[in-house]
Amino acid sequence: MTLDRVAARTPDGHTLFSDLSLAFGRERTGVVGRNGAGKTTLLRLIAGLSEPVEGAVARAGRVGFLQQDAGPAPEATVAAALGAAGGLAVLARVLAGEGSADDLTEADWTLEARMADALGAVGLAGLDPARPVGSLSGGEQTRLRLAALLLDAPDLLVLDEPTNHLDREGRAIVDAALARWKGGAVIISHDRALLRGMDRIVELSALGAATYGGGYELYAERKAAERAAAEHGLEVAARDVDRAGREGQRAAEKKARRDRAGRAFAARKSEPKILLGAMAERAENSGGRENRLAARRAAEAAEALAGARARVERVRALDIPLPTTGLAAGRTVLVLEAVARDAPDGRRIVGPVSLRLTGPGRLAVTGANGTGKTTLLRLMAGELAPTAGRVERPAPAAFLDQQTALLRPDETLIGAWRRHNPGATPNAAHAALARFLFRNEAAQRRVDTLSGGERLRAGLACVMTGALPPQLLILDEPTNHLDLDSLAAVESALAAWDGALVVVSHDADFLAAIGVDRTVDLT
Repeated sequence: MTLDRVAARTPDGHTLFSDLSLAFGRERTGVVGRNGAGKTTLLRLIAGLSEPVEGAVARAGRVGFLQQDAGPAPEATVAAALGAAGGLAVLARVLAGEGSADDLTEADWTLEARMADALGAVGLAGLDPARPVGSLSGGEQTRLRLAALLLDAPDLLVLDEPTNHLDREGRAIVDAALARWKGGAVIISHDRALLRGMDRIVELSALGAATYGGGYELYAERKAAERAAAEHGLEVAARDVDRAGREGQRAAEKKARRDRAGRAFAARKSEPKILLGAMAERAENSGGRENRLAARRAAEAAEALAGARARVERVRALDIPLPTTGLAAGRTVLVLEAVARDAPDGRRIVGPVSLRLTGPGRLAVTGANGTGKTTLLRLMAGELAPTAGRVERPAPAAFLDQQTALLRPDETLIGAWRRHNPGATPNAAHAALARFLFRNEAAQRRVDTLSGGERLRAGLACVMTGALPPQLLILDEPTNHLDLDSLAAVESALAAWDGALVVVSHDADFLAAIGVDRTVDLT
């Protein structure tokens, strides 16, 4: 797979990337970059689902594409999702003695064994081919779609966030399946455990693509070094601009002194006019050269400073400032006493769970998909009433779910902030949103135009910057849809925050980074 000087633009004409040249072979490549950099667009170009506006894409093999949240209809069977329904039907007719001559020719006697291998590779061994896809969990459906690709055995796998929404076991299964894969793979992911197994990392930005050999750790080291070098380059460039300014000022002052001395000498009228004219011309030429040299140095220094600022902007980490809460170490913020929640049919969804959270503790709720983690968070936040037991929230709390549902798609950020902070002025809204990097016109953006990372920042701005910021923050899978830069910013902000946290996350790196000290396992 080769991309030669490829460019891609959004429907409104915004350039995502241009003059992009990359080649992919039998290695595992992780694709990273900030939200909006064009990562999914790049994968669609590779898969042949989109065409570049400039440049060319050449394919020398078959490509299999796993898109985010795109799969077979719920009523489809597992066999159909695997692309094997027709082949299994042929085998069934032959084995029943009802097959035609064409059936005998087309029969693939390895199909069932290959299906079993593909399903086993993604942790779905023994899955009934006749089972409806809709009866599987979301994580199982994602793994089924990956099994379909493994069964098809393309030359290049192209995967868009394959571990999103998977529990820890599902992530490990996908990681192991890709480690055994013998072909090429191009994978968009912010899952650092998955990225550690890559042969190289390609970072996409408006400036193009930068390639880093090795997995996530080497990439992170190189990025840190680039960030330090860019900051140092900015300091040097700023000093050069200052020095060029001083040199220009000295040149101007030197010329002014020469001019004054020349006028005083001419006023004495002790030399012939022709000599005085020659001396004046020589002085003017000399002063002009010095001024032009100083101006050129100043322009070069200013250009270097602009370039240094651009490099720093490209690698500078995001910053999300969370306000202090003043939460006392001994204050109780959450109490659950034998809390449980049942479905309308009487089926137990979660519980009973008992716990007490005091001070700025960090509690992780873990468990496989379908064990009731989100339901438990909603009980903690007061969005659901328990079927049994008691929930107590003595401290102000805020809940951010996976979709950041506290934001309405058709409202602006200013409107959302003021809805959550009634009585506040527009100036207060602008100031609060600016602290979360939504400055000036960005504060007027509609919620439905935001990326996943931007939605989380906007949600935090709405609940954390009011007159009474919460002392307890409840977060459901906050790292889903975050790029690596936004992920690092969220980790840094939560690690430094002095409030209490309850978090559902399958990202072990994230839980370690924010300092989780207790775990409730619902498995």
